[in-house]
Amino acid sequence: MSAACLWRLARCSGPLVGRSVLLKMALVPLQQVSHPQFTISQRQLYSPSGKLHSNTRFDADSSGRPTTWDSFGIWDDRIDEPIQLPSSIRYGKPIPKVSLSRVGCSSLIGQRKDNEDRFQVSQMTDSILYFAVFDGHGGPEAADFCEKYMEKFIKDLVAKESNLEVVLTKAFLEIDKALARDLHFFPKVPGMNPGTTSTVALLRDGIELVVASVGDSRAMLCRKGKALKLTDDHTPERKDEKERVKRSGGFITWNSLGQPNVNGRLAMTRSIGDFDLKSTGVIAEPETKRVSLHHAHDSFLALTTDGINFIMNSQEICNVINQCHDPKEAAQRISDQSLQYGAEDNSTIIVVPFGAWGKHKNSETSFSFSRSVVSSGRWA
Repeated sequence: MSAACLWRLARCSGPLVGRSVLLKMALVPLQQVSHPQFTISQRQLYSPSGKLHSNTRFDADSSGRPTTWDSFGIWDDRIDEPIQLPSSIRYGKPIPKVSLSRVGCSSLIGQRKDNEDRFQVSQMTDSILYFAVFDGHGGPEAADFCEKYMEKFIKDLVAKESNLEVVLTKAFLEIDKALARDLHFFPKVPGMNPGTTSTVALLRDGIELVVASVGDSRAMLCRKGKALKLTDDHTPERKDEKERVKRSGGFITWNSLGQPNVNGRLAMTRSIGDFDLKSTGVIAEPETKRVSLHHAHDSFLALTTDGINFIMNSQEICNVINQCHDPKEAAQRISDQSLQYGAEDNSTIIVVPFGAWGKHKNSETSFSFSRSVVSSGRWA
């Protein structure tokens, strides 16, 4: 074999030939390479009858075991999940598989008589994960309805529409109409007007994150140790929301705590349900946001209800979670800590780990109750 042939082999072989093979062949004298008794013991060229030794970045040691999150040296080593090969090829970057078994969830009743919070985590399709929190008010009926049917509405729409922001917007509006029909034909308590917040996150291919929200439940992404808010509370304090309510014929009043309410009844300007206020500006149309994840920098997604948001701001939540060993511990600690700091409402949280989980575990945590009351929850 000539030197020119060896060079062409090295260029064209790609991942089918290991680097060690080419190095060995380069070190062997040319006359020995062409000797009929010379064999390659470490690596074989692929043939239909032989074993394929890929030696690609997804199977670096040709062991047949999948490459994991930390194999590239850019993720923390406390999570051992395989790379999603099809998604990684599609987006041109290594993408870890987000396992539902590692997602942390917690929901505590607090000082309330009943827990009207609901949450859901599921593998909606082969490529889409579904995460949702619902904070009911005026009874649990609206939150129960969303917990039971929201995923189905989204799944039906995904089969026809690829834009997930469009899918979520349509799903929120359709489930609101479906709830109205359900309450009309099967009234639960006469005179009651149940409603619920709704914050839903869809993760497609482990990299495309789309969030939709109505009300004051929140979604937050931890990127490089900092909290990145993915939702804005729909409260009458927002100038755009207040003006929209007034244009619709509604009015804003303030209670004894200085908290604004639509028509003296509801502390939010968007919700699913609350049909007595639909004609005065309370709508079910969500605000949506799309984010491309960077697993080398993004640690986790957190969905929270206002029992937590009222007492801890987004960065405080981020700092506490970053000190926890795993997402399950983090979810329990956040809900416990919100109650410890005086939260009276139901407290629900979902923590979804991403590639940089554990990178920022040394973040400092500070908590100021007075600052939290001023800048968090319904006042944020």
